[in-house]
Amino acid sequence: MSIKTVILGATGYVSAELLRLLAGHPDFEFGAAVSTSQRGNTIGSVFPHLQAAYPAQAFCSMDEWASSLDSGDRLAIFSAAPHGASAYLIKQALDIASDFEVHVVDSSADFRYPDAAEFAAVYGSEHAAPELLADFTCAVPEHTATTLSPHVGHPGCFATAMLLSAVPLYQQQLLKGDLFISGITGSTGSGRSLQAGTHHPERHSNLYAYKPLNHRHVPEVENLVRNATGRVAHVRFVPHSGPFARGIYVTLQATLAEKAGHDDILQIFEDHYAASDFVRIIDGTPKLKNVVASNYAHIGVRQSGDSVAVMCAIDNLVKGAAGGAIQWMNRLWSLPESSGLTTPPPAWT
Repeated sequence: MSIKTVILGATGYVSAELLRLLAGHPDFEFGAAVSTSQRGNTIGSVFPHLQAAYPAQAFCSMDEWASSLDSGDRLAIFSAAPHGASAYLIKQALDIASDFEVHVVDSSADFRYPDAAEFAAVYGSEHAAPELLADFTCAVPEHTATTLSPHVGHPGCFATAMLLSAVPLYQQQLLKGDLFISGITGSTGSGRSLQAGTHHPERHSNLYAYKPLNHRHVPEVENLVRNATGRVAHVRFVPHSGPFARGIYVTLQATLAEKAGHDDILQIFEDHYAASDFVRIIDGTPKLKNVVASNYAHIGVRQSGDSVAVMCAIDNLVKGAAGGAIQWMNRLWSLPESSGLTTPPPAWT
């Protein structure tokens, strides 16, 4: 079946990855790339690597997209707009599409919390569309077998890697005490706008922590662990900026609540993700080059005495954003969850 895709806030890195992945999707058809700043410019002029896939398609305004709709269209709306702006754009789009069959997946933080007050406490601004919160679920696809709402707020990229690493252990009640996590992200995680943290002379051959023990993904992860397992997690997270463009590498360390060997823990992860298309439990430690530019997550585990370490490598722009969003949209439209997402990683990036 043909479903028209619409991308809101369509000129950032995540939107470019959405456009790249959707160009090869068997069931989604390009509908519109909505951007005020690039309205009228072709997609290929803004993203030259997409010229072959979108030779003539141009960015449009919300009104232009609305006027292009045909009766009977089915709509898959992706929002790649920034935190705070996304909810307002989604509200506009849903008002326009009120007479159509439609699903939304938002890659911003605007629909990751079920309560507007929780969002405001973390992000320091009022929610732009609190009346829509009840229509959104937030989770990684691997941690819920059903679709609980018509729309989805995708977890953040760091949060995705942390949740994939932590949830199986909490599900089996294996942990006690705090959860200590360190993570390294590539420069694309900071967005397309130039800033000191992504400026090449500062980032190249450099590694540094930022917002240690104070990152805004922490309450999100604690909430989603509780939602997925019913267990309370106390996360102590130290993120780092790495000298590479894309990818996330997370290392989780915790104390085991009961005796469990390496093979026991490995089996727990293998069983938990046995039905997951995109999570691979590997022998050894994951490497970023084996997942970059793909929707796959590689997880490795280690155990010594009462300590456990879990390592997870993902691509921040794909599994942590655009690919995870398409994975969710596939499910919302009752398509095979892996549709359009099985291209293997290029490895030697």
